[in-house]
Amino acid sequence: MKLSEADTVVIDHITPQLEGGRYAVKRISGQDLVVEADILKEGHDLVTAVLKWRPKGDAAWRETPMTLGQNDRWTGTLSVGQIGAWEYTVEAWGDTFRSWQDEVRKKFNGGLRDLKSEALEGASLVSKAAARAGKSPDAKRLKAFASQLQQADAEALSTISASLELTALMIAWTDRSLSTTHAPLPLWVDRERAAYAAWYEFFPRSAEGKADSGSTFRDCLPRIDDAKAMGFDVIYFPPIHPIGETNRKGRNNSLHAEPGEPGVPYAIGNHRHGVNGGGHKDVAPELGTLEDLSWLIGEVKKRGMEIAIDFAINCSPDHPYVESHPEWFFKRPDGTIKYAENPPKKYEDVYPLNFHNDNWQALWQEMRDVIAFWCEIGIRTFRVDNPHTKPVSFWEYLIGDIHETYPDAIFLSEAFTRPKMMQVLAKVGFTQSYTYFTWRNTKWELTEYLTELTQTEMKDYFRGNFFTNTPDILPEYLQRSGRPGFLIRAFLAATLSPVYGIYSGFELCENAPIPGKEEYIDSEKYQFKGRDWNAPGNIKDYVTRLNAIRRDNRALQEYANLRFHPADNDNILFYSKKTVAGDNALLFIVTVDPYNPQTAFVHVPLEELGIGDRETYQVEDLLTGERFTWTGSRNFVSLNPHTRPAHIFRVRRWAGREGGRDVYL
Repeated sequence: MKLSEADTVVIDHITPQLEGGRYAVKRISGQDLVVEADILKEGHDLVTAVLKWRPKGDAAWRETPMTLGQNDRWTGTLSVGQIGAWEYTVEAWGDTFRSWQDEVRKKFNGGLRDLKSEALEGASLVSKAAARAGKSPDAKRLKAFASQLQQADAEALSTISASLELTALMIAWTDRSLSTTHAPLPLWVDRERAAYAAWYEFFPRSAEGKADSGSTFRDCLPRIDDAKAMGFDVIYFPPIHPIGETNRKGRNNSLHAEPGEPGVPYAIGNHRHGVNGGGHKDVAPELGTLEDLSWLIGEVKKRGMEIAIDFAINCSPDHPYVESHPEWFFKRPDGTIKYAENPPKKYEDVYPLNFHNDNWQALWQEMRDVIAFWCEIGIRTFRVDNPHTKPVSFWEYLIGDIHETYPDAIFLSEAFTRPKMMQVLAKVGFTQSYTYFTWRNTKWELTEYLTELTQTEMKDYFRGNFFTNTPDILPEYLQRSGRPGFLIRAFLAATLSPVYGIYSGFELCENAPIPGKEEYIDSEKYQFKGRDWNAPGNIKDYVTRLNAIRRDNRALQEYANLRFHPADNDNILFYSKKTVAGDNALLFIVTVDPYNPQTAFVHVPLEELGIGDRETYQVEDLLTGERFTWTGSRNFVSLNPHTRPAHIFRVRRWAGREGGRDVYL
């Protein structure tokens, strides 16, 4: 081992970080990042540490002091502003001045009075700081302190060494010549809607709810206004591109479409009927034109909302790529192009792309250009279809490249696949992810899964978007539970995660399946869908109330503040969310049984809420406006899935009496 100048301080176990800085930790603009690190040094010298951060590429660091906790564990907090790529690190050094102050204090308090050597040592430290101050006005004050120390007796030394002014000056001009700085770690900062949003998905061609004909982009505003009235802020469209004619599927996935049947939007591309090439950079002419879409984007933005579109890397046999780049597709032994399969399912109307073909660089660049095309038009949110069937390195390239120009772009991963693949897709850049929430129904399943998402390392990079249903998935729970099941799942999705979504028809409690499958019969993937958007039995008012509560309570706009608490009934789930300051504290109690009334004693986390064991407090049900006075931790609740499936209680502390009445805040 060769001799070299070693680090003077050990900086280890920095959290959060992902795989030694291989991937970026995620936050949103204005959010705090709490950083911890083990920092230690040999001997008895005191250590000073700072947390440093900057936009990636900047020369200057911002910094804030870190504080020492127990067992050499230090903590610092930074708050980021602009969206985009940042980096952070920890710098630490043996602080000779603070160590000298500590030595003087201990010796003087211990009765020692022969401290001339210590005074001269301090004078030397302060003189060096004055030299570092250069021509700054601080240099004059530091020189004055150094002169005083050279002449100081023990009493004067004790007073001067404890001077707040001197301490501040020495902090400003501290000696970092022997400091240690950890390698920078990456941080990605998103805009707020990446972490707090309510998505509403509908097919533009079914916007008017007509069973025998389609709607256009310009017909979509009433459906969008209805979604806005319910409190949704992201409108998500499945693919809006030209649809192929070759092997076009008909109603209920039949192999042959009847005349007038619209085809599957995921069979993308029709060079015969496109006006802008007929591929992924074009819109289906039956929906309108790019100008019509731009108009709609503008109208949606006026409403404080935005449109998300589907990025599905599928090509129909009529896609222009088939002629211009046949090498991009999988070939059979006879040289023909192979259509998509997911045994036992077959997709005869779709050709998948081969991301490892001999001309893969051109394919990857083209896919990147597709996203850039829609970003330039005004789309900034993309739901990505089946990303787990494409190379992870491709997504790292595409998302990273797009973010250099469009850092506000949001990517939702529709990867219903193995957990580790879902996680690595989030690490390489996907902003949000579909989750297993769709199939987590019992108290135990929800508690275990949500604890993993929000209380482990996953909270720093994996944002779950809790969709209740999709055009492809009608969960068994919704098939058999009726309207109460829809109320329960809406409640869970809206309160467990700050980002959630529903696919249209959920608010109407649509639950007719293909027998034996988790799929809708008469799915609008294959046909126009007739609907009465205000059909009796709908839950639109309930969804509207949930979204209003989310908007008015900051605790519901955070992800990692979820905590589960005891309820002595396996059918009742009890959890809480509160802001760091504690000024917004909410308790959630919901039955997971859609059939029977349930009761339980719940155990309120009084200590976490800052409430005494015998203190009286009030809980206000934000769903109904009712208020209940509780004392102590153990309290009784009764839920009925048909009439009252859940409570959202805002905790109100007792503030005294006014006019002979108790007042709660």
